[in-house]
Amino acid sequence: MLEDMNPWWRWKNWEEKDIDLIKFKDFKINWVPSWIKEISLQPFSLNFVLGPRQVGKTTGIKLLVSYLIKNKVECNSIIYVNCDLLASFKELRKLLEKVRKYRFIILDEVTSIEYWWKVIKGFIDLGFFKDSVLIVSGSSFIKVGKFIESFTGRRGKGKDVTVLPLDFKNFVKLLGYKKYQLNEALREYFKLGGFPRSINRDPTFFQDFIGSIEKEFARIDKSYKIAREIIYQIILKAPSSLSYNTIGNSIGISHVTVRDYLEVMEDLFLLKIAYHKEKRKINFRKDKKIFLRDPFILQAFSTALDVTPRGGTLHEWVVQEHLYRKFGEIYYWKNKVEIDCIANGLKIEVKVGKPSRRYPKGVSIIEEENLPNFLYKLQ
Repeated sequence: MLEDMNPWWRWKNWEEKDIDLIKFKDFKINWVPSWIKEISLQPFSLNFVLGPRQVGKTTGIKLLVSYLIKNKVECNSIIYVNCDLLASFKELRKLLEKVRKYRFIILDEVTSIEYWWKVIKGFIDLGFFKDSVLIVSGSSFIKVGKFIESFTGRRGKGKDVTVLPLDFKNFVKLLGYKKYQLNEALREYFKLGGFPRSINRDPTFFQDFIGSIEKEFARIDKSYKIAREIIYQIILKAPSSLSYNTIGNSIGISHVTVRDYLEVMEDLFLLKIAYHKEKRKINFRKDKKIFLRDPFILQAFSTALDVTPRGGTLHEWVVQEHLYRKFGEIYYWKNKVEIDCIANGLKIEVKVGKPSRRYPKGVSIIEEENLPNFLYKLQ
């Protein structure tokens, strides 16, 4: 099995036999992701690569392997393991006992294994990887993020790398739009989003994406049906702010269950919750603004659930996501008027159509015609 997962051990032309790189080269539009440069390649290092399913983590890792080999790293010093194929932490432990001498050890989708972190931490504490670079990837912050702190002092030169769908500026550059074509580019971005397969208009991606989300919920023993119903309510009522009670009452579940599922979906990089903020105070009890994190995610779920978002929803959601990526925070404010986005001192109201009211001093109004330029400059 390991030889099949590591074709570079056997063939010089391994890139022509690797299924992930074959698919990559078959894309009309492809690119080498910049995030692979963020991974530390100096021993000892424990790197975590996190991001949603279908975003291209595995392909990026294979491109990194190609880069290493082209830069004279010995082929037989690199091992890649698809952890989806391992049944338990016991299998992971046996595997690590075999591969601990490798210079580069890549554990892809390790979150599929329960107690993975205990096994890796134990081997690090025994000093088994002191001359190695470990690259650990996962699609769920639930099963990686909350355990990262347990590796404090055990990371060496390792980095945390988050892989997300392309933002608008990189979408523009990739597809070769000129600055005078930004309006057209944004219309396409709204249709396609930033996933590699959605950008390439892969007709099978919609079903594969939804299927991958169903599998993630099955892994953590959660009901995908409940998740669907919650997402339906979010899309139906967006871009209005919502309470957990409002969502729960609409589908007959408790506010505690709603909160639990929203946190799971946040950890799966599907959505983000913007809390109410007034001056410096964050109010976690007030209604929340909840947004899906990429246009394709909205397209996929609105199609699957047969629900149409209200006008202006995607405009607001894209601004919220881009502000969050830029500043690492996103809030909103509501009193007599509502301010859609608050981040790093910026106060922004997103408007499709002309503003119909006056806003407090310091609030920037982003109208539809100015949105492409705002997003492009933001990143």
